[in-house]
Amino acid sequence: MFGLPVTFAAPALLFGLLSLPVIWWLLRLTPPKPRTELFPPLRLLAQVMKHEETPARSPWWLTALRLAMATLVILALARPVLNPAADVAVGGGPLALMIDNGWSTGRDWDVRMAQARQLIEEAGEAGRPVAVAFTVAPENASVTLAKAPDLLPAIAAALPLAAKPDRQAALARLQEALNGTAGATLAWLSDGLESEAHADTVSALNALSVDEVILFDDGVADIRAIRRIDNTPVSFEVDIVAPTDTRDDPVTVSAYDERGRLLADAAAESAPDAGEAIARFDVPFELRNDFAILRVASQPHAGAVWMVDENTRRRRIGLITGQAGDLDQPLLSPLYYIQRALQPYADLIEGRTGDLSVDIPALIARGPAMIAMADIGVLPEAASRALVEWVEEGGTLVRFAGPRMAATATSDPLLPVELRLGERTLGGSLSWTEPQPVAPFPDTGPFGGLEAPREVSVSRQVLAQPDLELVSRTWANLADGTPLVTGASRGEGTVVLFHVTAEATWSNLPISGSFVEMLRRIASLSRNSGAVQPGNGNAQAEALPPYRILAADGELGAPPSHVRPLDGAASREPANFVHPAGLYGTPDGFVARNVLTASDTLVGLDPAQLTASTTVWPYDHGAESDLRGPLFLIALLLLALDTLAVLWMNGRFGWLRPGRTAGAFAAILLVAAGGAFLPDRVQAQETGVRTSDVRPGDDRIIELLETTRIAYVTTGNSQTDEISASGLSGLSRFLQSRTALEPAEPVGLDLETDELAFYTLIYFPIDVSTQMPTEAAISRLDAFMQGGGTVLFDTRDQLTASFGGTGGSPENQRLRDILKGLNIPPLEPVPADHVLTKAFYILDRFPGRYDGSPLWVEALTGEDDPAGRPVRSGDGVTPILITGNDFAAAWALDASGRPMFPTVSSDPLQRIYAFRAGVNIMMYMLTGNYKSDQVHVPALLERLGQ
Repeated sequence: MFGLPVTFAAPALLFGLLSLPVIWWLLRLTPPKPRTELFPPLRLLAQVMKHEETPARSPWWLTALRLAMATLVILALARPVLNPAADVAVGGGPLALMIDNGWSTGRDWDVRMAQARQLIEEAGEAGRPVAVAFTVAPENASVTLAKAPDLLPAIAAALPLAAKPDRQAALARLQEALNGTAGATLAWLSDGLESEAHADTVSALNALSVDEVILFDDGVADIRAIRRIDNTPVSFEVDIVAPTDTRDDPVTVSAYDERGRLLADAAAESAPDAGEAIARFDVPFELRNDFAILRVASQPHAGAVWMVDENTRRRRIGLITGQAGDLDQPLLSPLYYIQRALQPYADLIEGRTGDLSVDIPALIARGPAMIAMADIGVLPEAASRALVEWVEEGGTLVRFAGPRMAATATSDPLLPVELRLGERTLGGSLSWTEPQPVAPFPDTGPFGGLEAPREVSVSRQVLAQPDLELVSRTWANLADGTPLVTGASRGEGTVVLFHVTAEATWSNLPISGSFVEMLRRIASLSRNSGAVQPGNGNAQAEALPPYRILAADGELGAPPSHVRPLDGAASREPANFVHPAGLYGTPDGFVARNVLTASDTLVGLDPAQLTASTTVWPYDHGAESDLRGPLFLIALLLLALDTLAVLWMNGRFGWLRPGRTAGAFAAILLVAAGGAFLPDRVQAQETGVRTSDVRPGDDRIIELLETTRIAYVTTGNSQTDEISASGLSGLSRFLQSRTALEPAEPVGLDLETDELAFYTLIYFPIDVSTQMPTEAAISRLDAFMQGGGTVLFDTRDQLTASFGGTGGSPENQRLRDILKGLNIPPLEPVPADHVLTKAFYILDRFPGRYDGSPLWVEALTGEDDPAGRPVRSGDGVTPILITGNDFAAAWALDASGRPMFPTVSSDPLQRIYAFRAGVNIMMYMLTGNYKSDQVHVPALLERLGQ
């Protein structure tokens, strides 16, 4: 009635409302109010006989009160009914019911089922057969016409599912059940949303042999759903869709962990002209990775829930390199291409100090899913143990080869295969005649399904020792069958090795698109994902059992009996009856299957676009209620008010008059002032102010930075340390007299405690009479070399043995023990075309007190055509120099400037050459490739024709 869910069982009694004007006329008059007079009776009698009595007018509010009471009585006698049952299933033919039971019906499922029961009961009373089809049902479900009472148990047992409805299939089943029966009526209990194949649904409706279509639709203005999430480097974004006309309404999204605890809330901001809203969680990375369930507030349906699995969570990946960090060309950095490949999908963290014994435990403490190491051959023992333990507990370690790994190939538990010493290069031993392409990836490996990059070729690699397990551990091969990527399990974790460098020196793989996808695949196998991905070629993930299934009301529960394991093909299909939304897998690793996808939108049904005979009805909201009792009760209350009003007008409540009760209701209000309203005393905390802007130790740091100094390692042997100090002091004096460099006095360093980063060159005399440096000291020295510094090791044993020879002097063996803990590159004696030979003086040898021991430097390999060049150099300064010629003794001068030790040679100019060797070393340390460029200037000018 008047658009309200109210009807009257006796509507004829409503004509009684026409008598309200008569009642108003009768009630508008009232007898005069009686007055109280004092005796004598004669005066009272005179007044009564003197005046003529006339009735007084009734107050307007009393008349309105009585009219309202009369109206309520008339309405109650007409038997009003709230939420009357709709009588729509009338007719002589069968009744076909199509019921939407998809993801959006969980919020009003009881209302929908109550409507279905009512329609079936009314059809049963009319003797009409009924056919019922659900839009989310098995593919082989059958629908037949049956008696109404036989279908009520099935309706009572029906439940909505977190799946997308298939209305075409439901209409096809109803068409088969009706089989052309005349006079049929279709009642569609819809969810109010258009499906992706709405045009096909309209075509199926038009083809259905029914006389009338009744659509039950309450609209979808208040529905919200999640269709996509994005764990970006800075925030966690949730994409929410809604009907276009309500997308600006405020929405709140809540994030919960696996135990159901609330972690964060975020308000959604509407995206203009996009029909969506974005909720951003600006929370730390660790908290974002704890997100397990995202829910839209006040939306009790499956579409408002998004389940997060390990594949969706952003991984934290640690990066470590063994190459010096003084390169100004980022394209030559070992980590550059790894960073570019993983940055959009992971949170990258790097070591801060360059000391592997410090950086590796620090990275592990931050809980990475994967660690990538570029060209690290030797690890400190403590760091190696920490990495082994981390991998066995589930970490993924990815290593890249390089010169340092090739020079120190040993049996390493952190390598998937055992490597041969050295590398395979074009033109060298075990060389190719041409660069090798990449062979097709095995289908059973982690790269299964990826297309082998045709443009990638490899010119250098480290080789694996052939054994029976090499084939099973090879993830990618070159065309000649040698491994490109190998991997092996270590406990619960994985160790992976790329047999080429991480930059484009040995191969152009790092600059290909396949490199990005290969790293993503490996990262997806890390502990975050549990290696559970249907359809990625992993044999152990071909079919995932249902673990927790999402109900249509948005709650996770035990999987129903009709849910089947999820395989690769089914994972690409929309959520359906046998594979609804939920978690598939095991508690140790699962895949989240959500209802919506990034392309889904929410559009309300338009009845005008259905059939010409469509009638739209709302769902019944609430049970039928008789309103007579409440109306009679209100009328009775109004009658009581009328009685009290009449008594008050007749003076029965005279004691309530204002004049007599003013004193009783008067009160004095006291306002407390003073201490209660005084502001609290606030004591300001004084902060100390430094009298000096310089912190303790800053003056020493400034002094070290202002002046170049040569440092030496103190051994604990006073004689050796005195020779080192005198030698470096003599070299400093020679540099001041021959060059523009004016170094200060040399500094003795304790590797355990002193900061090494202030120095360019550290002279390290090997003394076997002292204790072996500790692992921490060697690790700090390795970090200094990785950071761009250079260490000059001097065994001072040229007369007994040399570093590259077969001799075994104690100094030589001590040096080898120290180098075992250092991540050093391949070494070679200084070649004739090295920049060291022309940095300041032109030299062909580097003598010290002794002459004959070569000066070992980092091997410069990979030059295209070194022949004919004035000088050859790499991209940086060698981090290590090794000699046995005892440089310090040759440079040592006393206070008067005379040599302290004689040179062991018949050449009178050997000391001069020793000083010149020191000058070249210092110029090379301080200028690097700049000097090589200067040497190349004549050749460049000659090529330019000048």
